Amino acid sequence: MSGHADDAGSTETGLPARVITVSTRAARGEYADRTGPVLVAALRGLGFDTPGAVVVPDLASAGEVTLAAALHEALNDGAAVILTTGGTGLSPDDLTPEITARLGGRLVPGIPEALRAAGVAAGVPTAVLSRGIAVAVGTTLIVNLPGSPGAVTDALAVLAEVLPHAAAELRRPPQPRIVAV
Repeated sequence: MSGHADDAGSTETGLPARVITVSTRAARGEYADRTGPVLVAALRGLGFDTPGAVVVPDLASAGEVTLAAALHEALNDGAAVILTTGGTGLSPDDLTPEITARLGGRLVPGIPEALRAAGVAAGVPTAVLSRGIAVAVGTTLIVNLPGSPGAVTDALAVLAEVLPHAAAELRRPPQPRIVAV
């Protein structure tokens, strides 16, 4: 996909992960993506094999890569974890949670609850306004994060403790079940 900021990837050989930044102005080059690179570095630090962030607009125009297309590509590439940043607020074009929910899967409500609580604990009462969700789609965990650098920093303190375990659990082979007859 041409939206990769840095296709060099990671020197780690862990599970694959992807970062998608949702920002119309960053996608159109009006300013640099400030949260995607932070998330990429954090995922690499946790041992995930992570290329540079893909940057997509909140609402794509003709010829632009959409969030839905970027999510589908990351899923098709076998990502164990996909972190999105941006598009979780209350403005009419903040549709990241809705687009993510359309993928189906199982909600993982504890993650966004913990992220909002961490923001509030860090002294940001508006953290409760983030509508981000977390969902397990097959063997992939997708987590929506707000688009502000401070919110991403707060989120990483929570995610660093749970992402490796969650990714391993989703990739664990199913256990045989004994069914009584």
